[in-house]
Amino acid sequence: MHIEPGLVDGTKIALSYATAAAAGTYTLKTAYEAIRAQGVGSLVARSAIAAAAVFTFFEVLPHMPVGVSEVHLILGSTLFLILGAAPAAIGLALGLLIQGVFFAPFDLPQYGMNVTTLLVPLFGLQVLAKRLIAPGTAYVDLRYGQALALSTAYQGGIVAWVAFWALYGQGFAAASSIATFGVAYMSVILIEPLVDLAVLAVAKRIRGLQGSVLVTPRLFA
Repeated sequence: MHIEPGLVDGTKIALSYATAAAAGTYTLKTAYEAIRAQGVGSLVARSAIAAAAVFTFFEVLPHMPVGVSEVHLILGSTLFLILGAAPAAIGLALGLLIQGVFFAPFDLPQYGMNVTTLLVPLFGLQVLAKRLIAPGTAYVDLRYGQALALSTAYQGGIVAWVAFWALYGQGFAAASSIATFGVAYMSVILIEPLVDLAVLAVAKRIRGLQGSVLVTPRLFA
C-alpha cells in the first residue's frame, strides 16, 4: 500500500502525522487489552507473525501501481480473524515500516498516510465484526457472507482513505486516478473472502491451535 510520492506535500502532510498518531494510540489500547487477555509473549509472537506476513504480502505477492496508489493483496481481514486486532495492527505498521526502511525509502515520507490507510479500516473491521458475528460464534465457523462483508468493509475503507488523501493533496484533478485505483483495488474483494475461508478451514483442522498463544482466542471460542 503506497500513496504516490508527491500526492500530498508541503504543510499538508502534517495531517498524516496526526492521523497516524491517533491510529497508533488506539493500537496501544488494543495491545493493552490483548496483553491482559493472553500476555505479552502472545502479543509479541502474533505481532511478529503478522509483520512477516505483511512484508510478504507487500514484497512477494503480485502488486502493481494503479492511479494514485498500488494494488496489493493485503489480507487484513485474514490477519484480524487469525491473530486478532492488536497483532494485525502492529504487524501492518511494522511490515510497512520494514519495507520502507530497507526496500522503498522513497515511501517513508508517506508512512503516516499509508499506516493510517491500513489501520483505521482495520479498527472499523473490528467494530463491524462485533455486530456481524454472534458472541457464541467462533471465527472458524464463519459463513461466506460474513467473510465477504468483513473483507468488503476493510477494502472499502482503504479505498476511501486513499481517495481522501488524493483529494486532500490534489483536489478534484485526481478524480480519474482515484476512480481507476478504486475499481482495480475493489477487485481484491473477489479473492480475499475465499482466502479467509480457506485459512479458517485449515485452522479448524489444526486442533493444536486451540488454546495456543499464537492465535486469537476468538478463533475457536
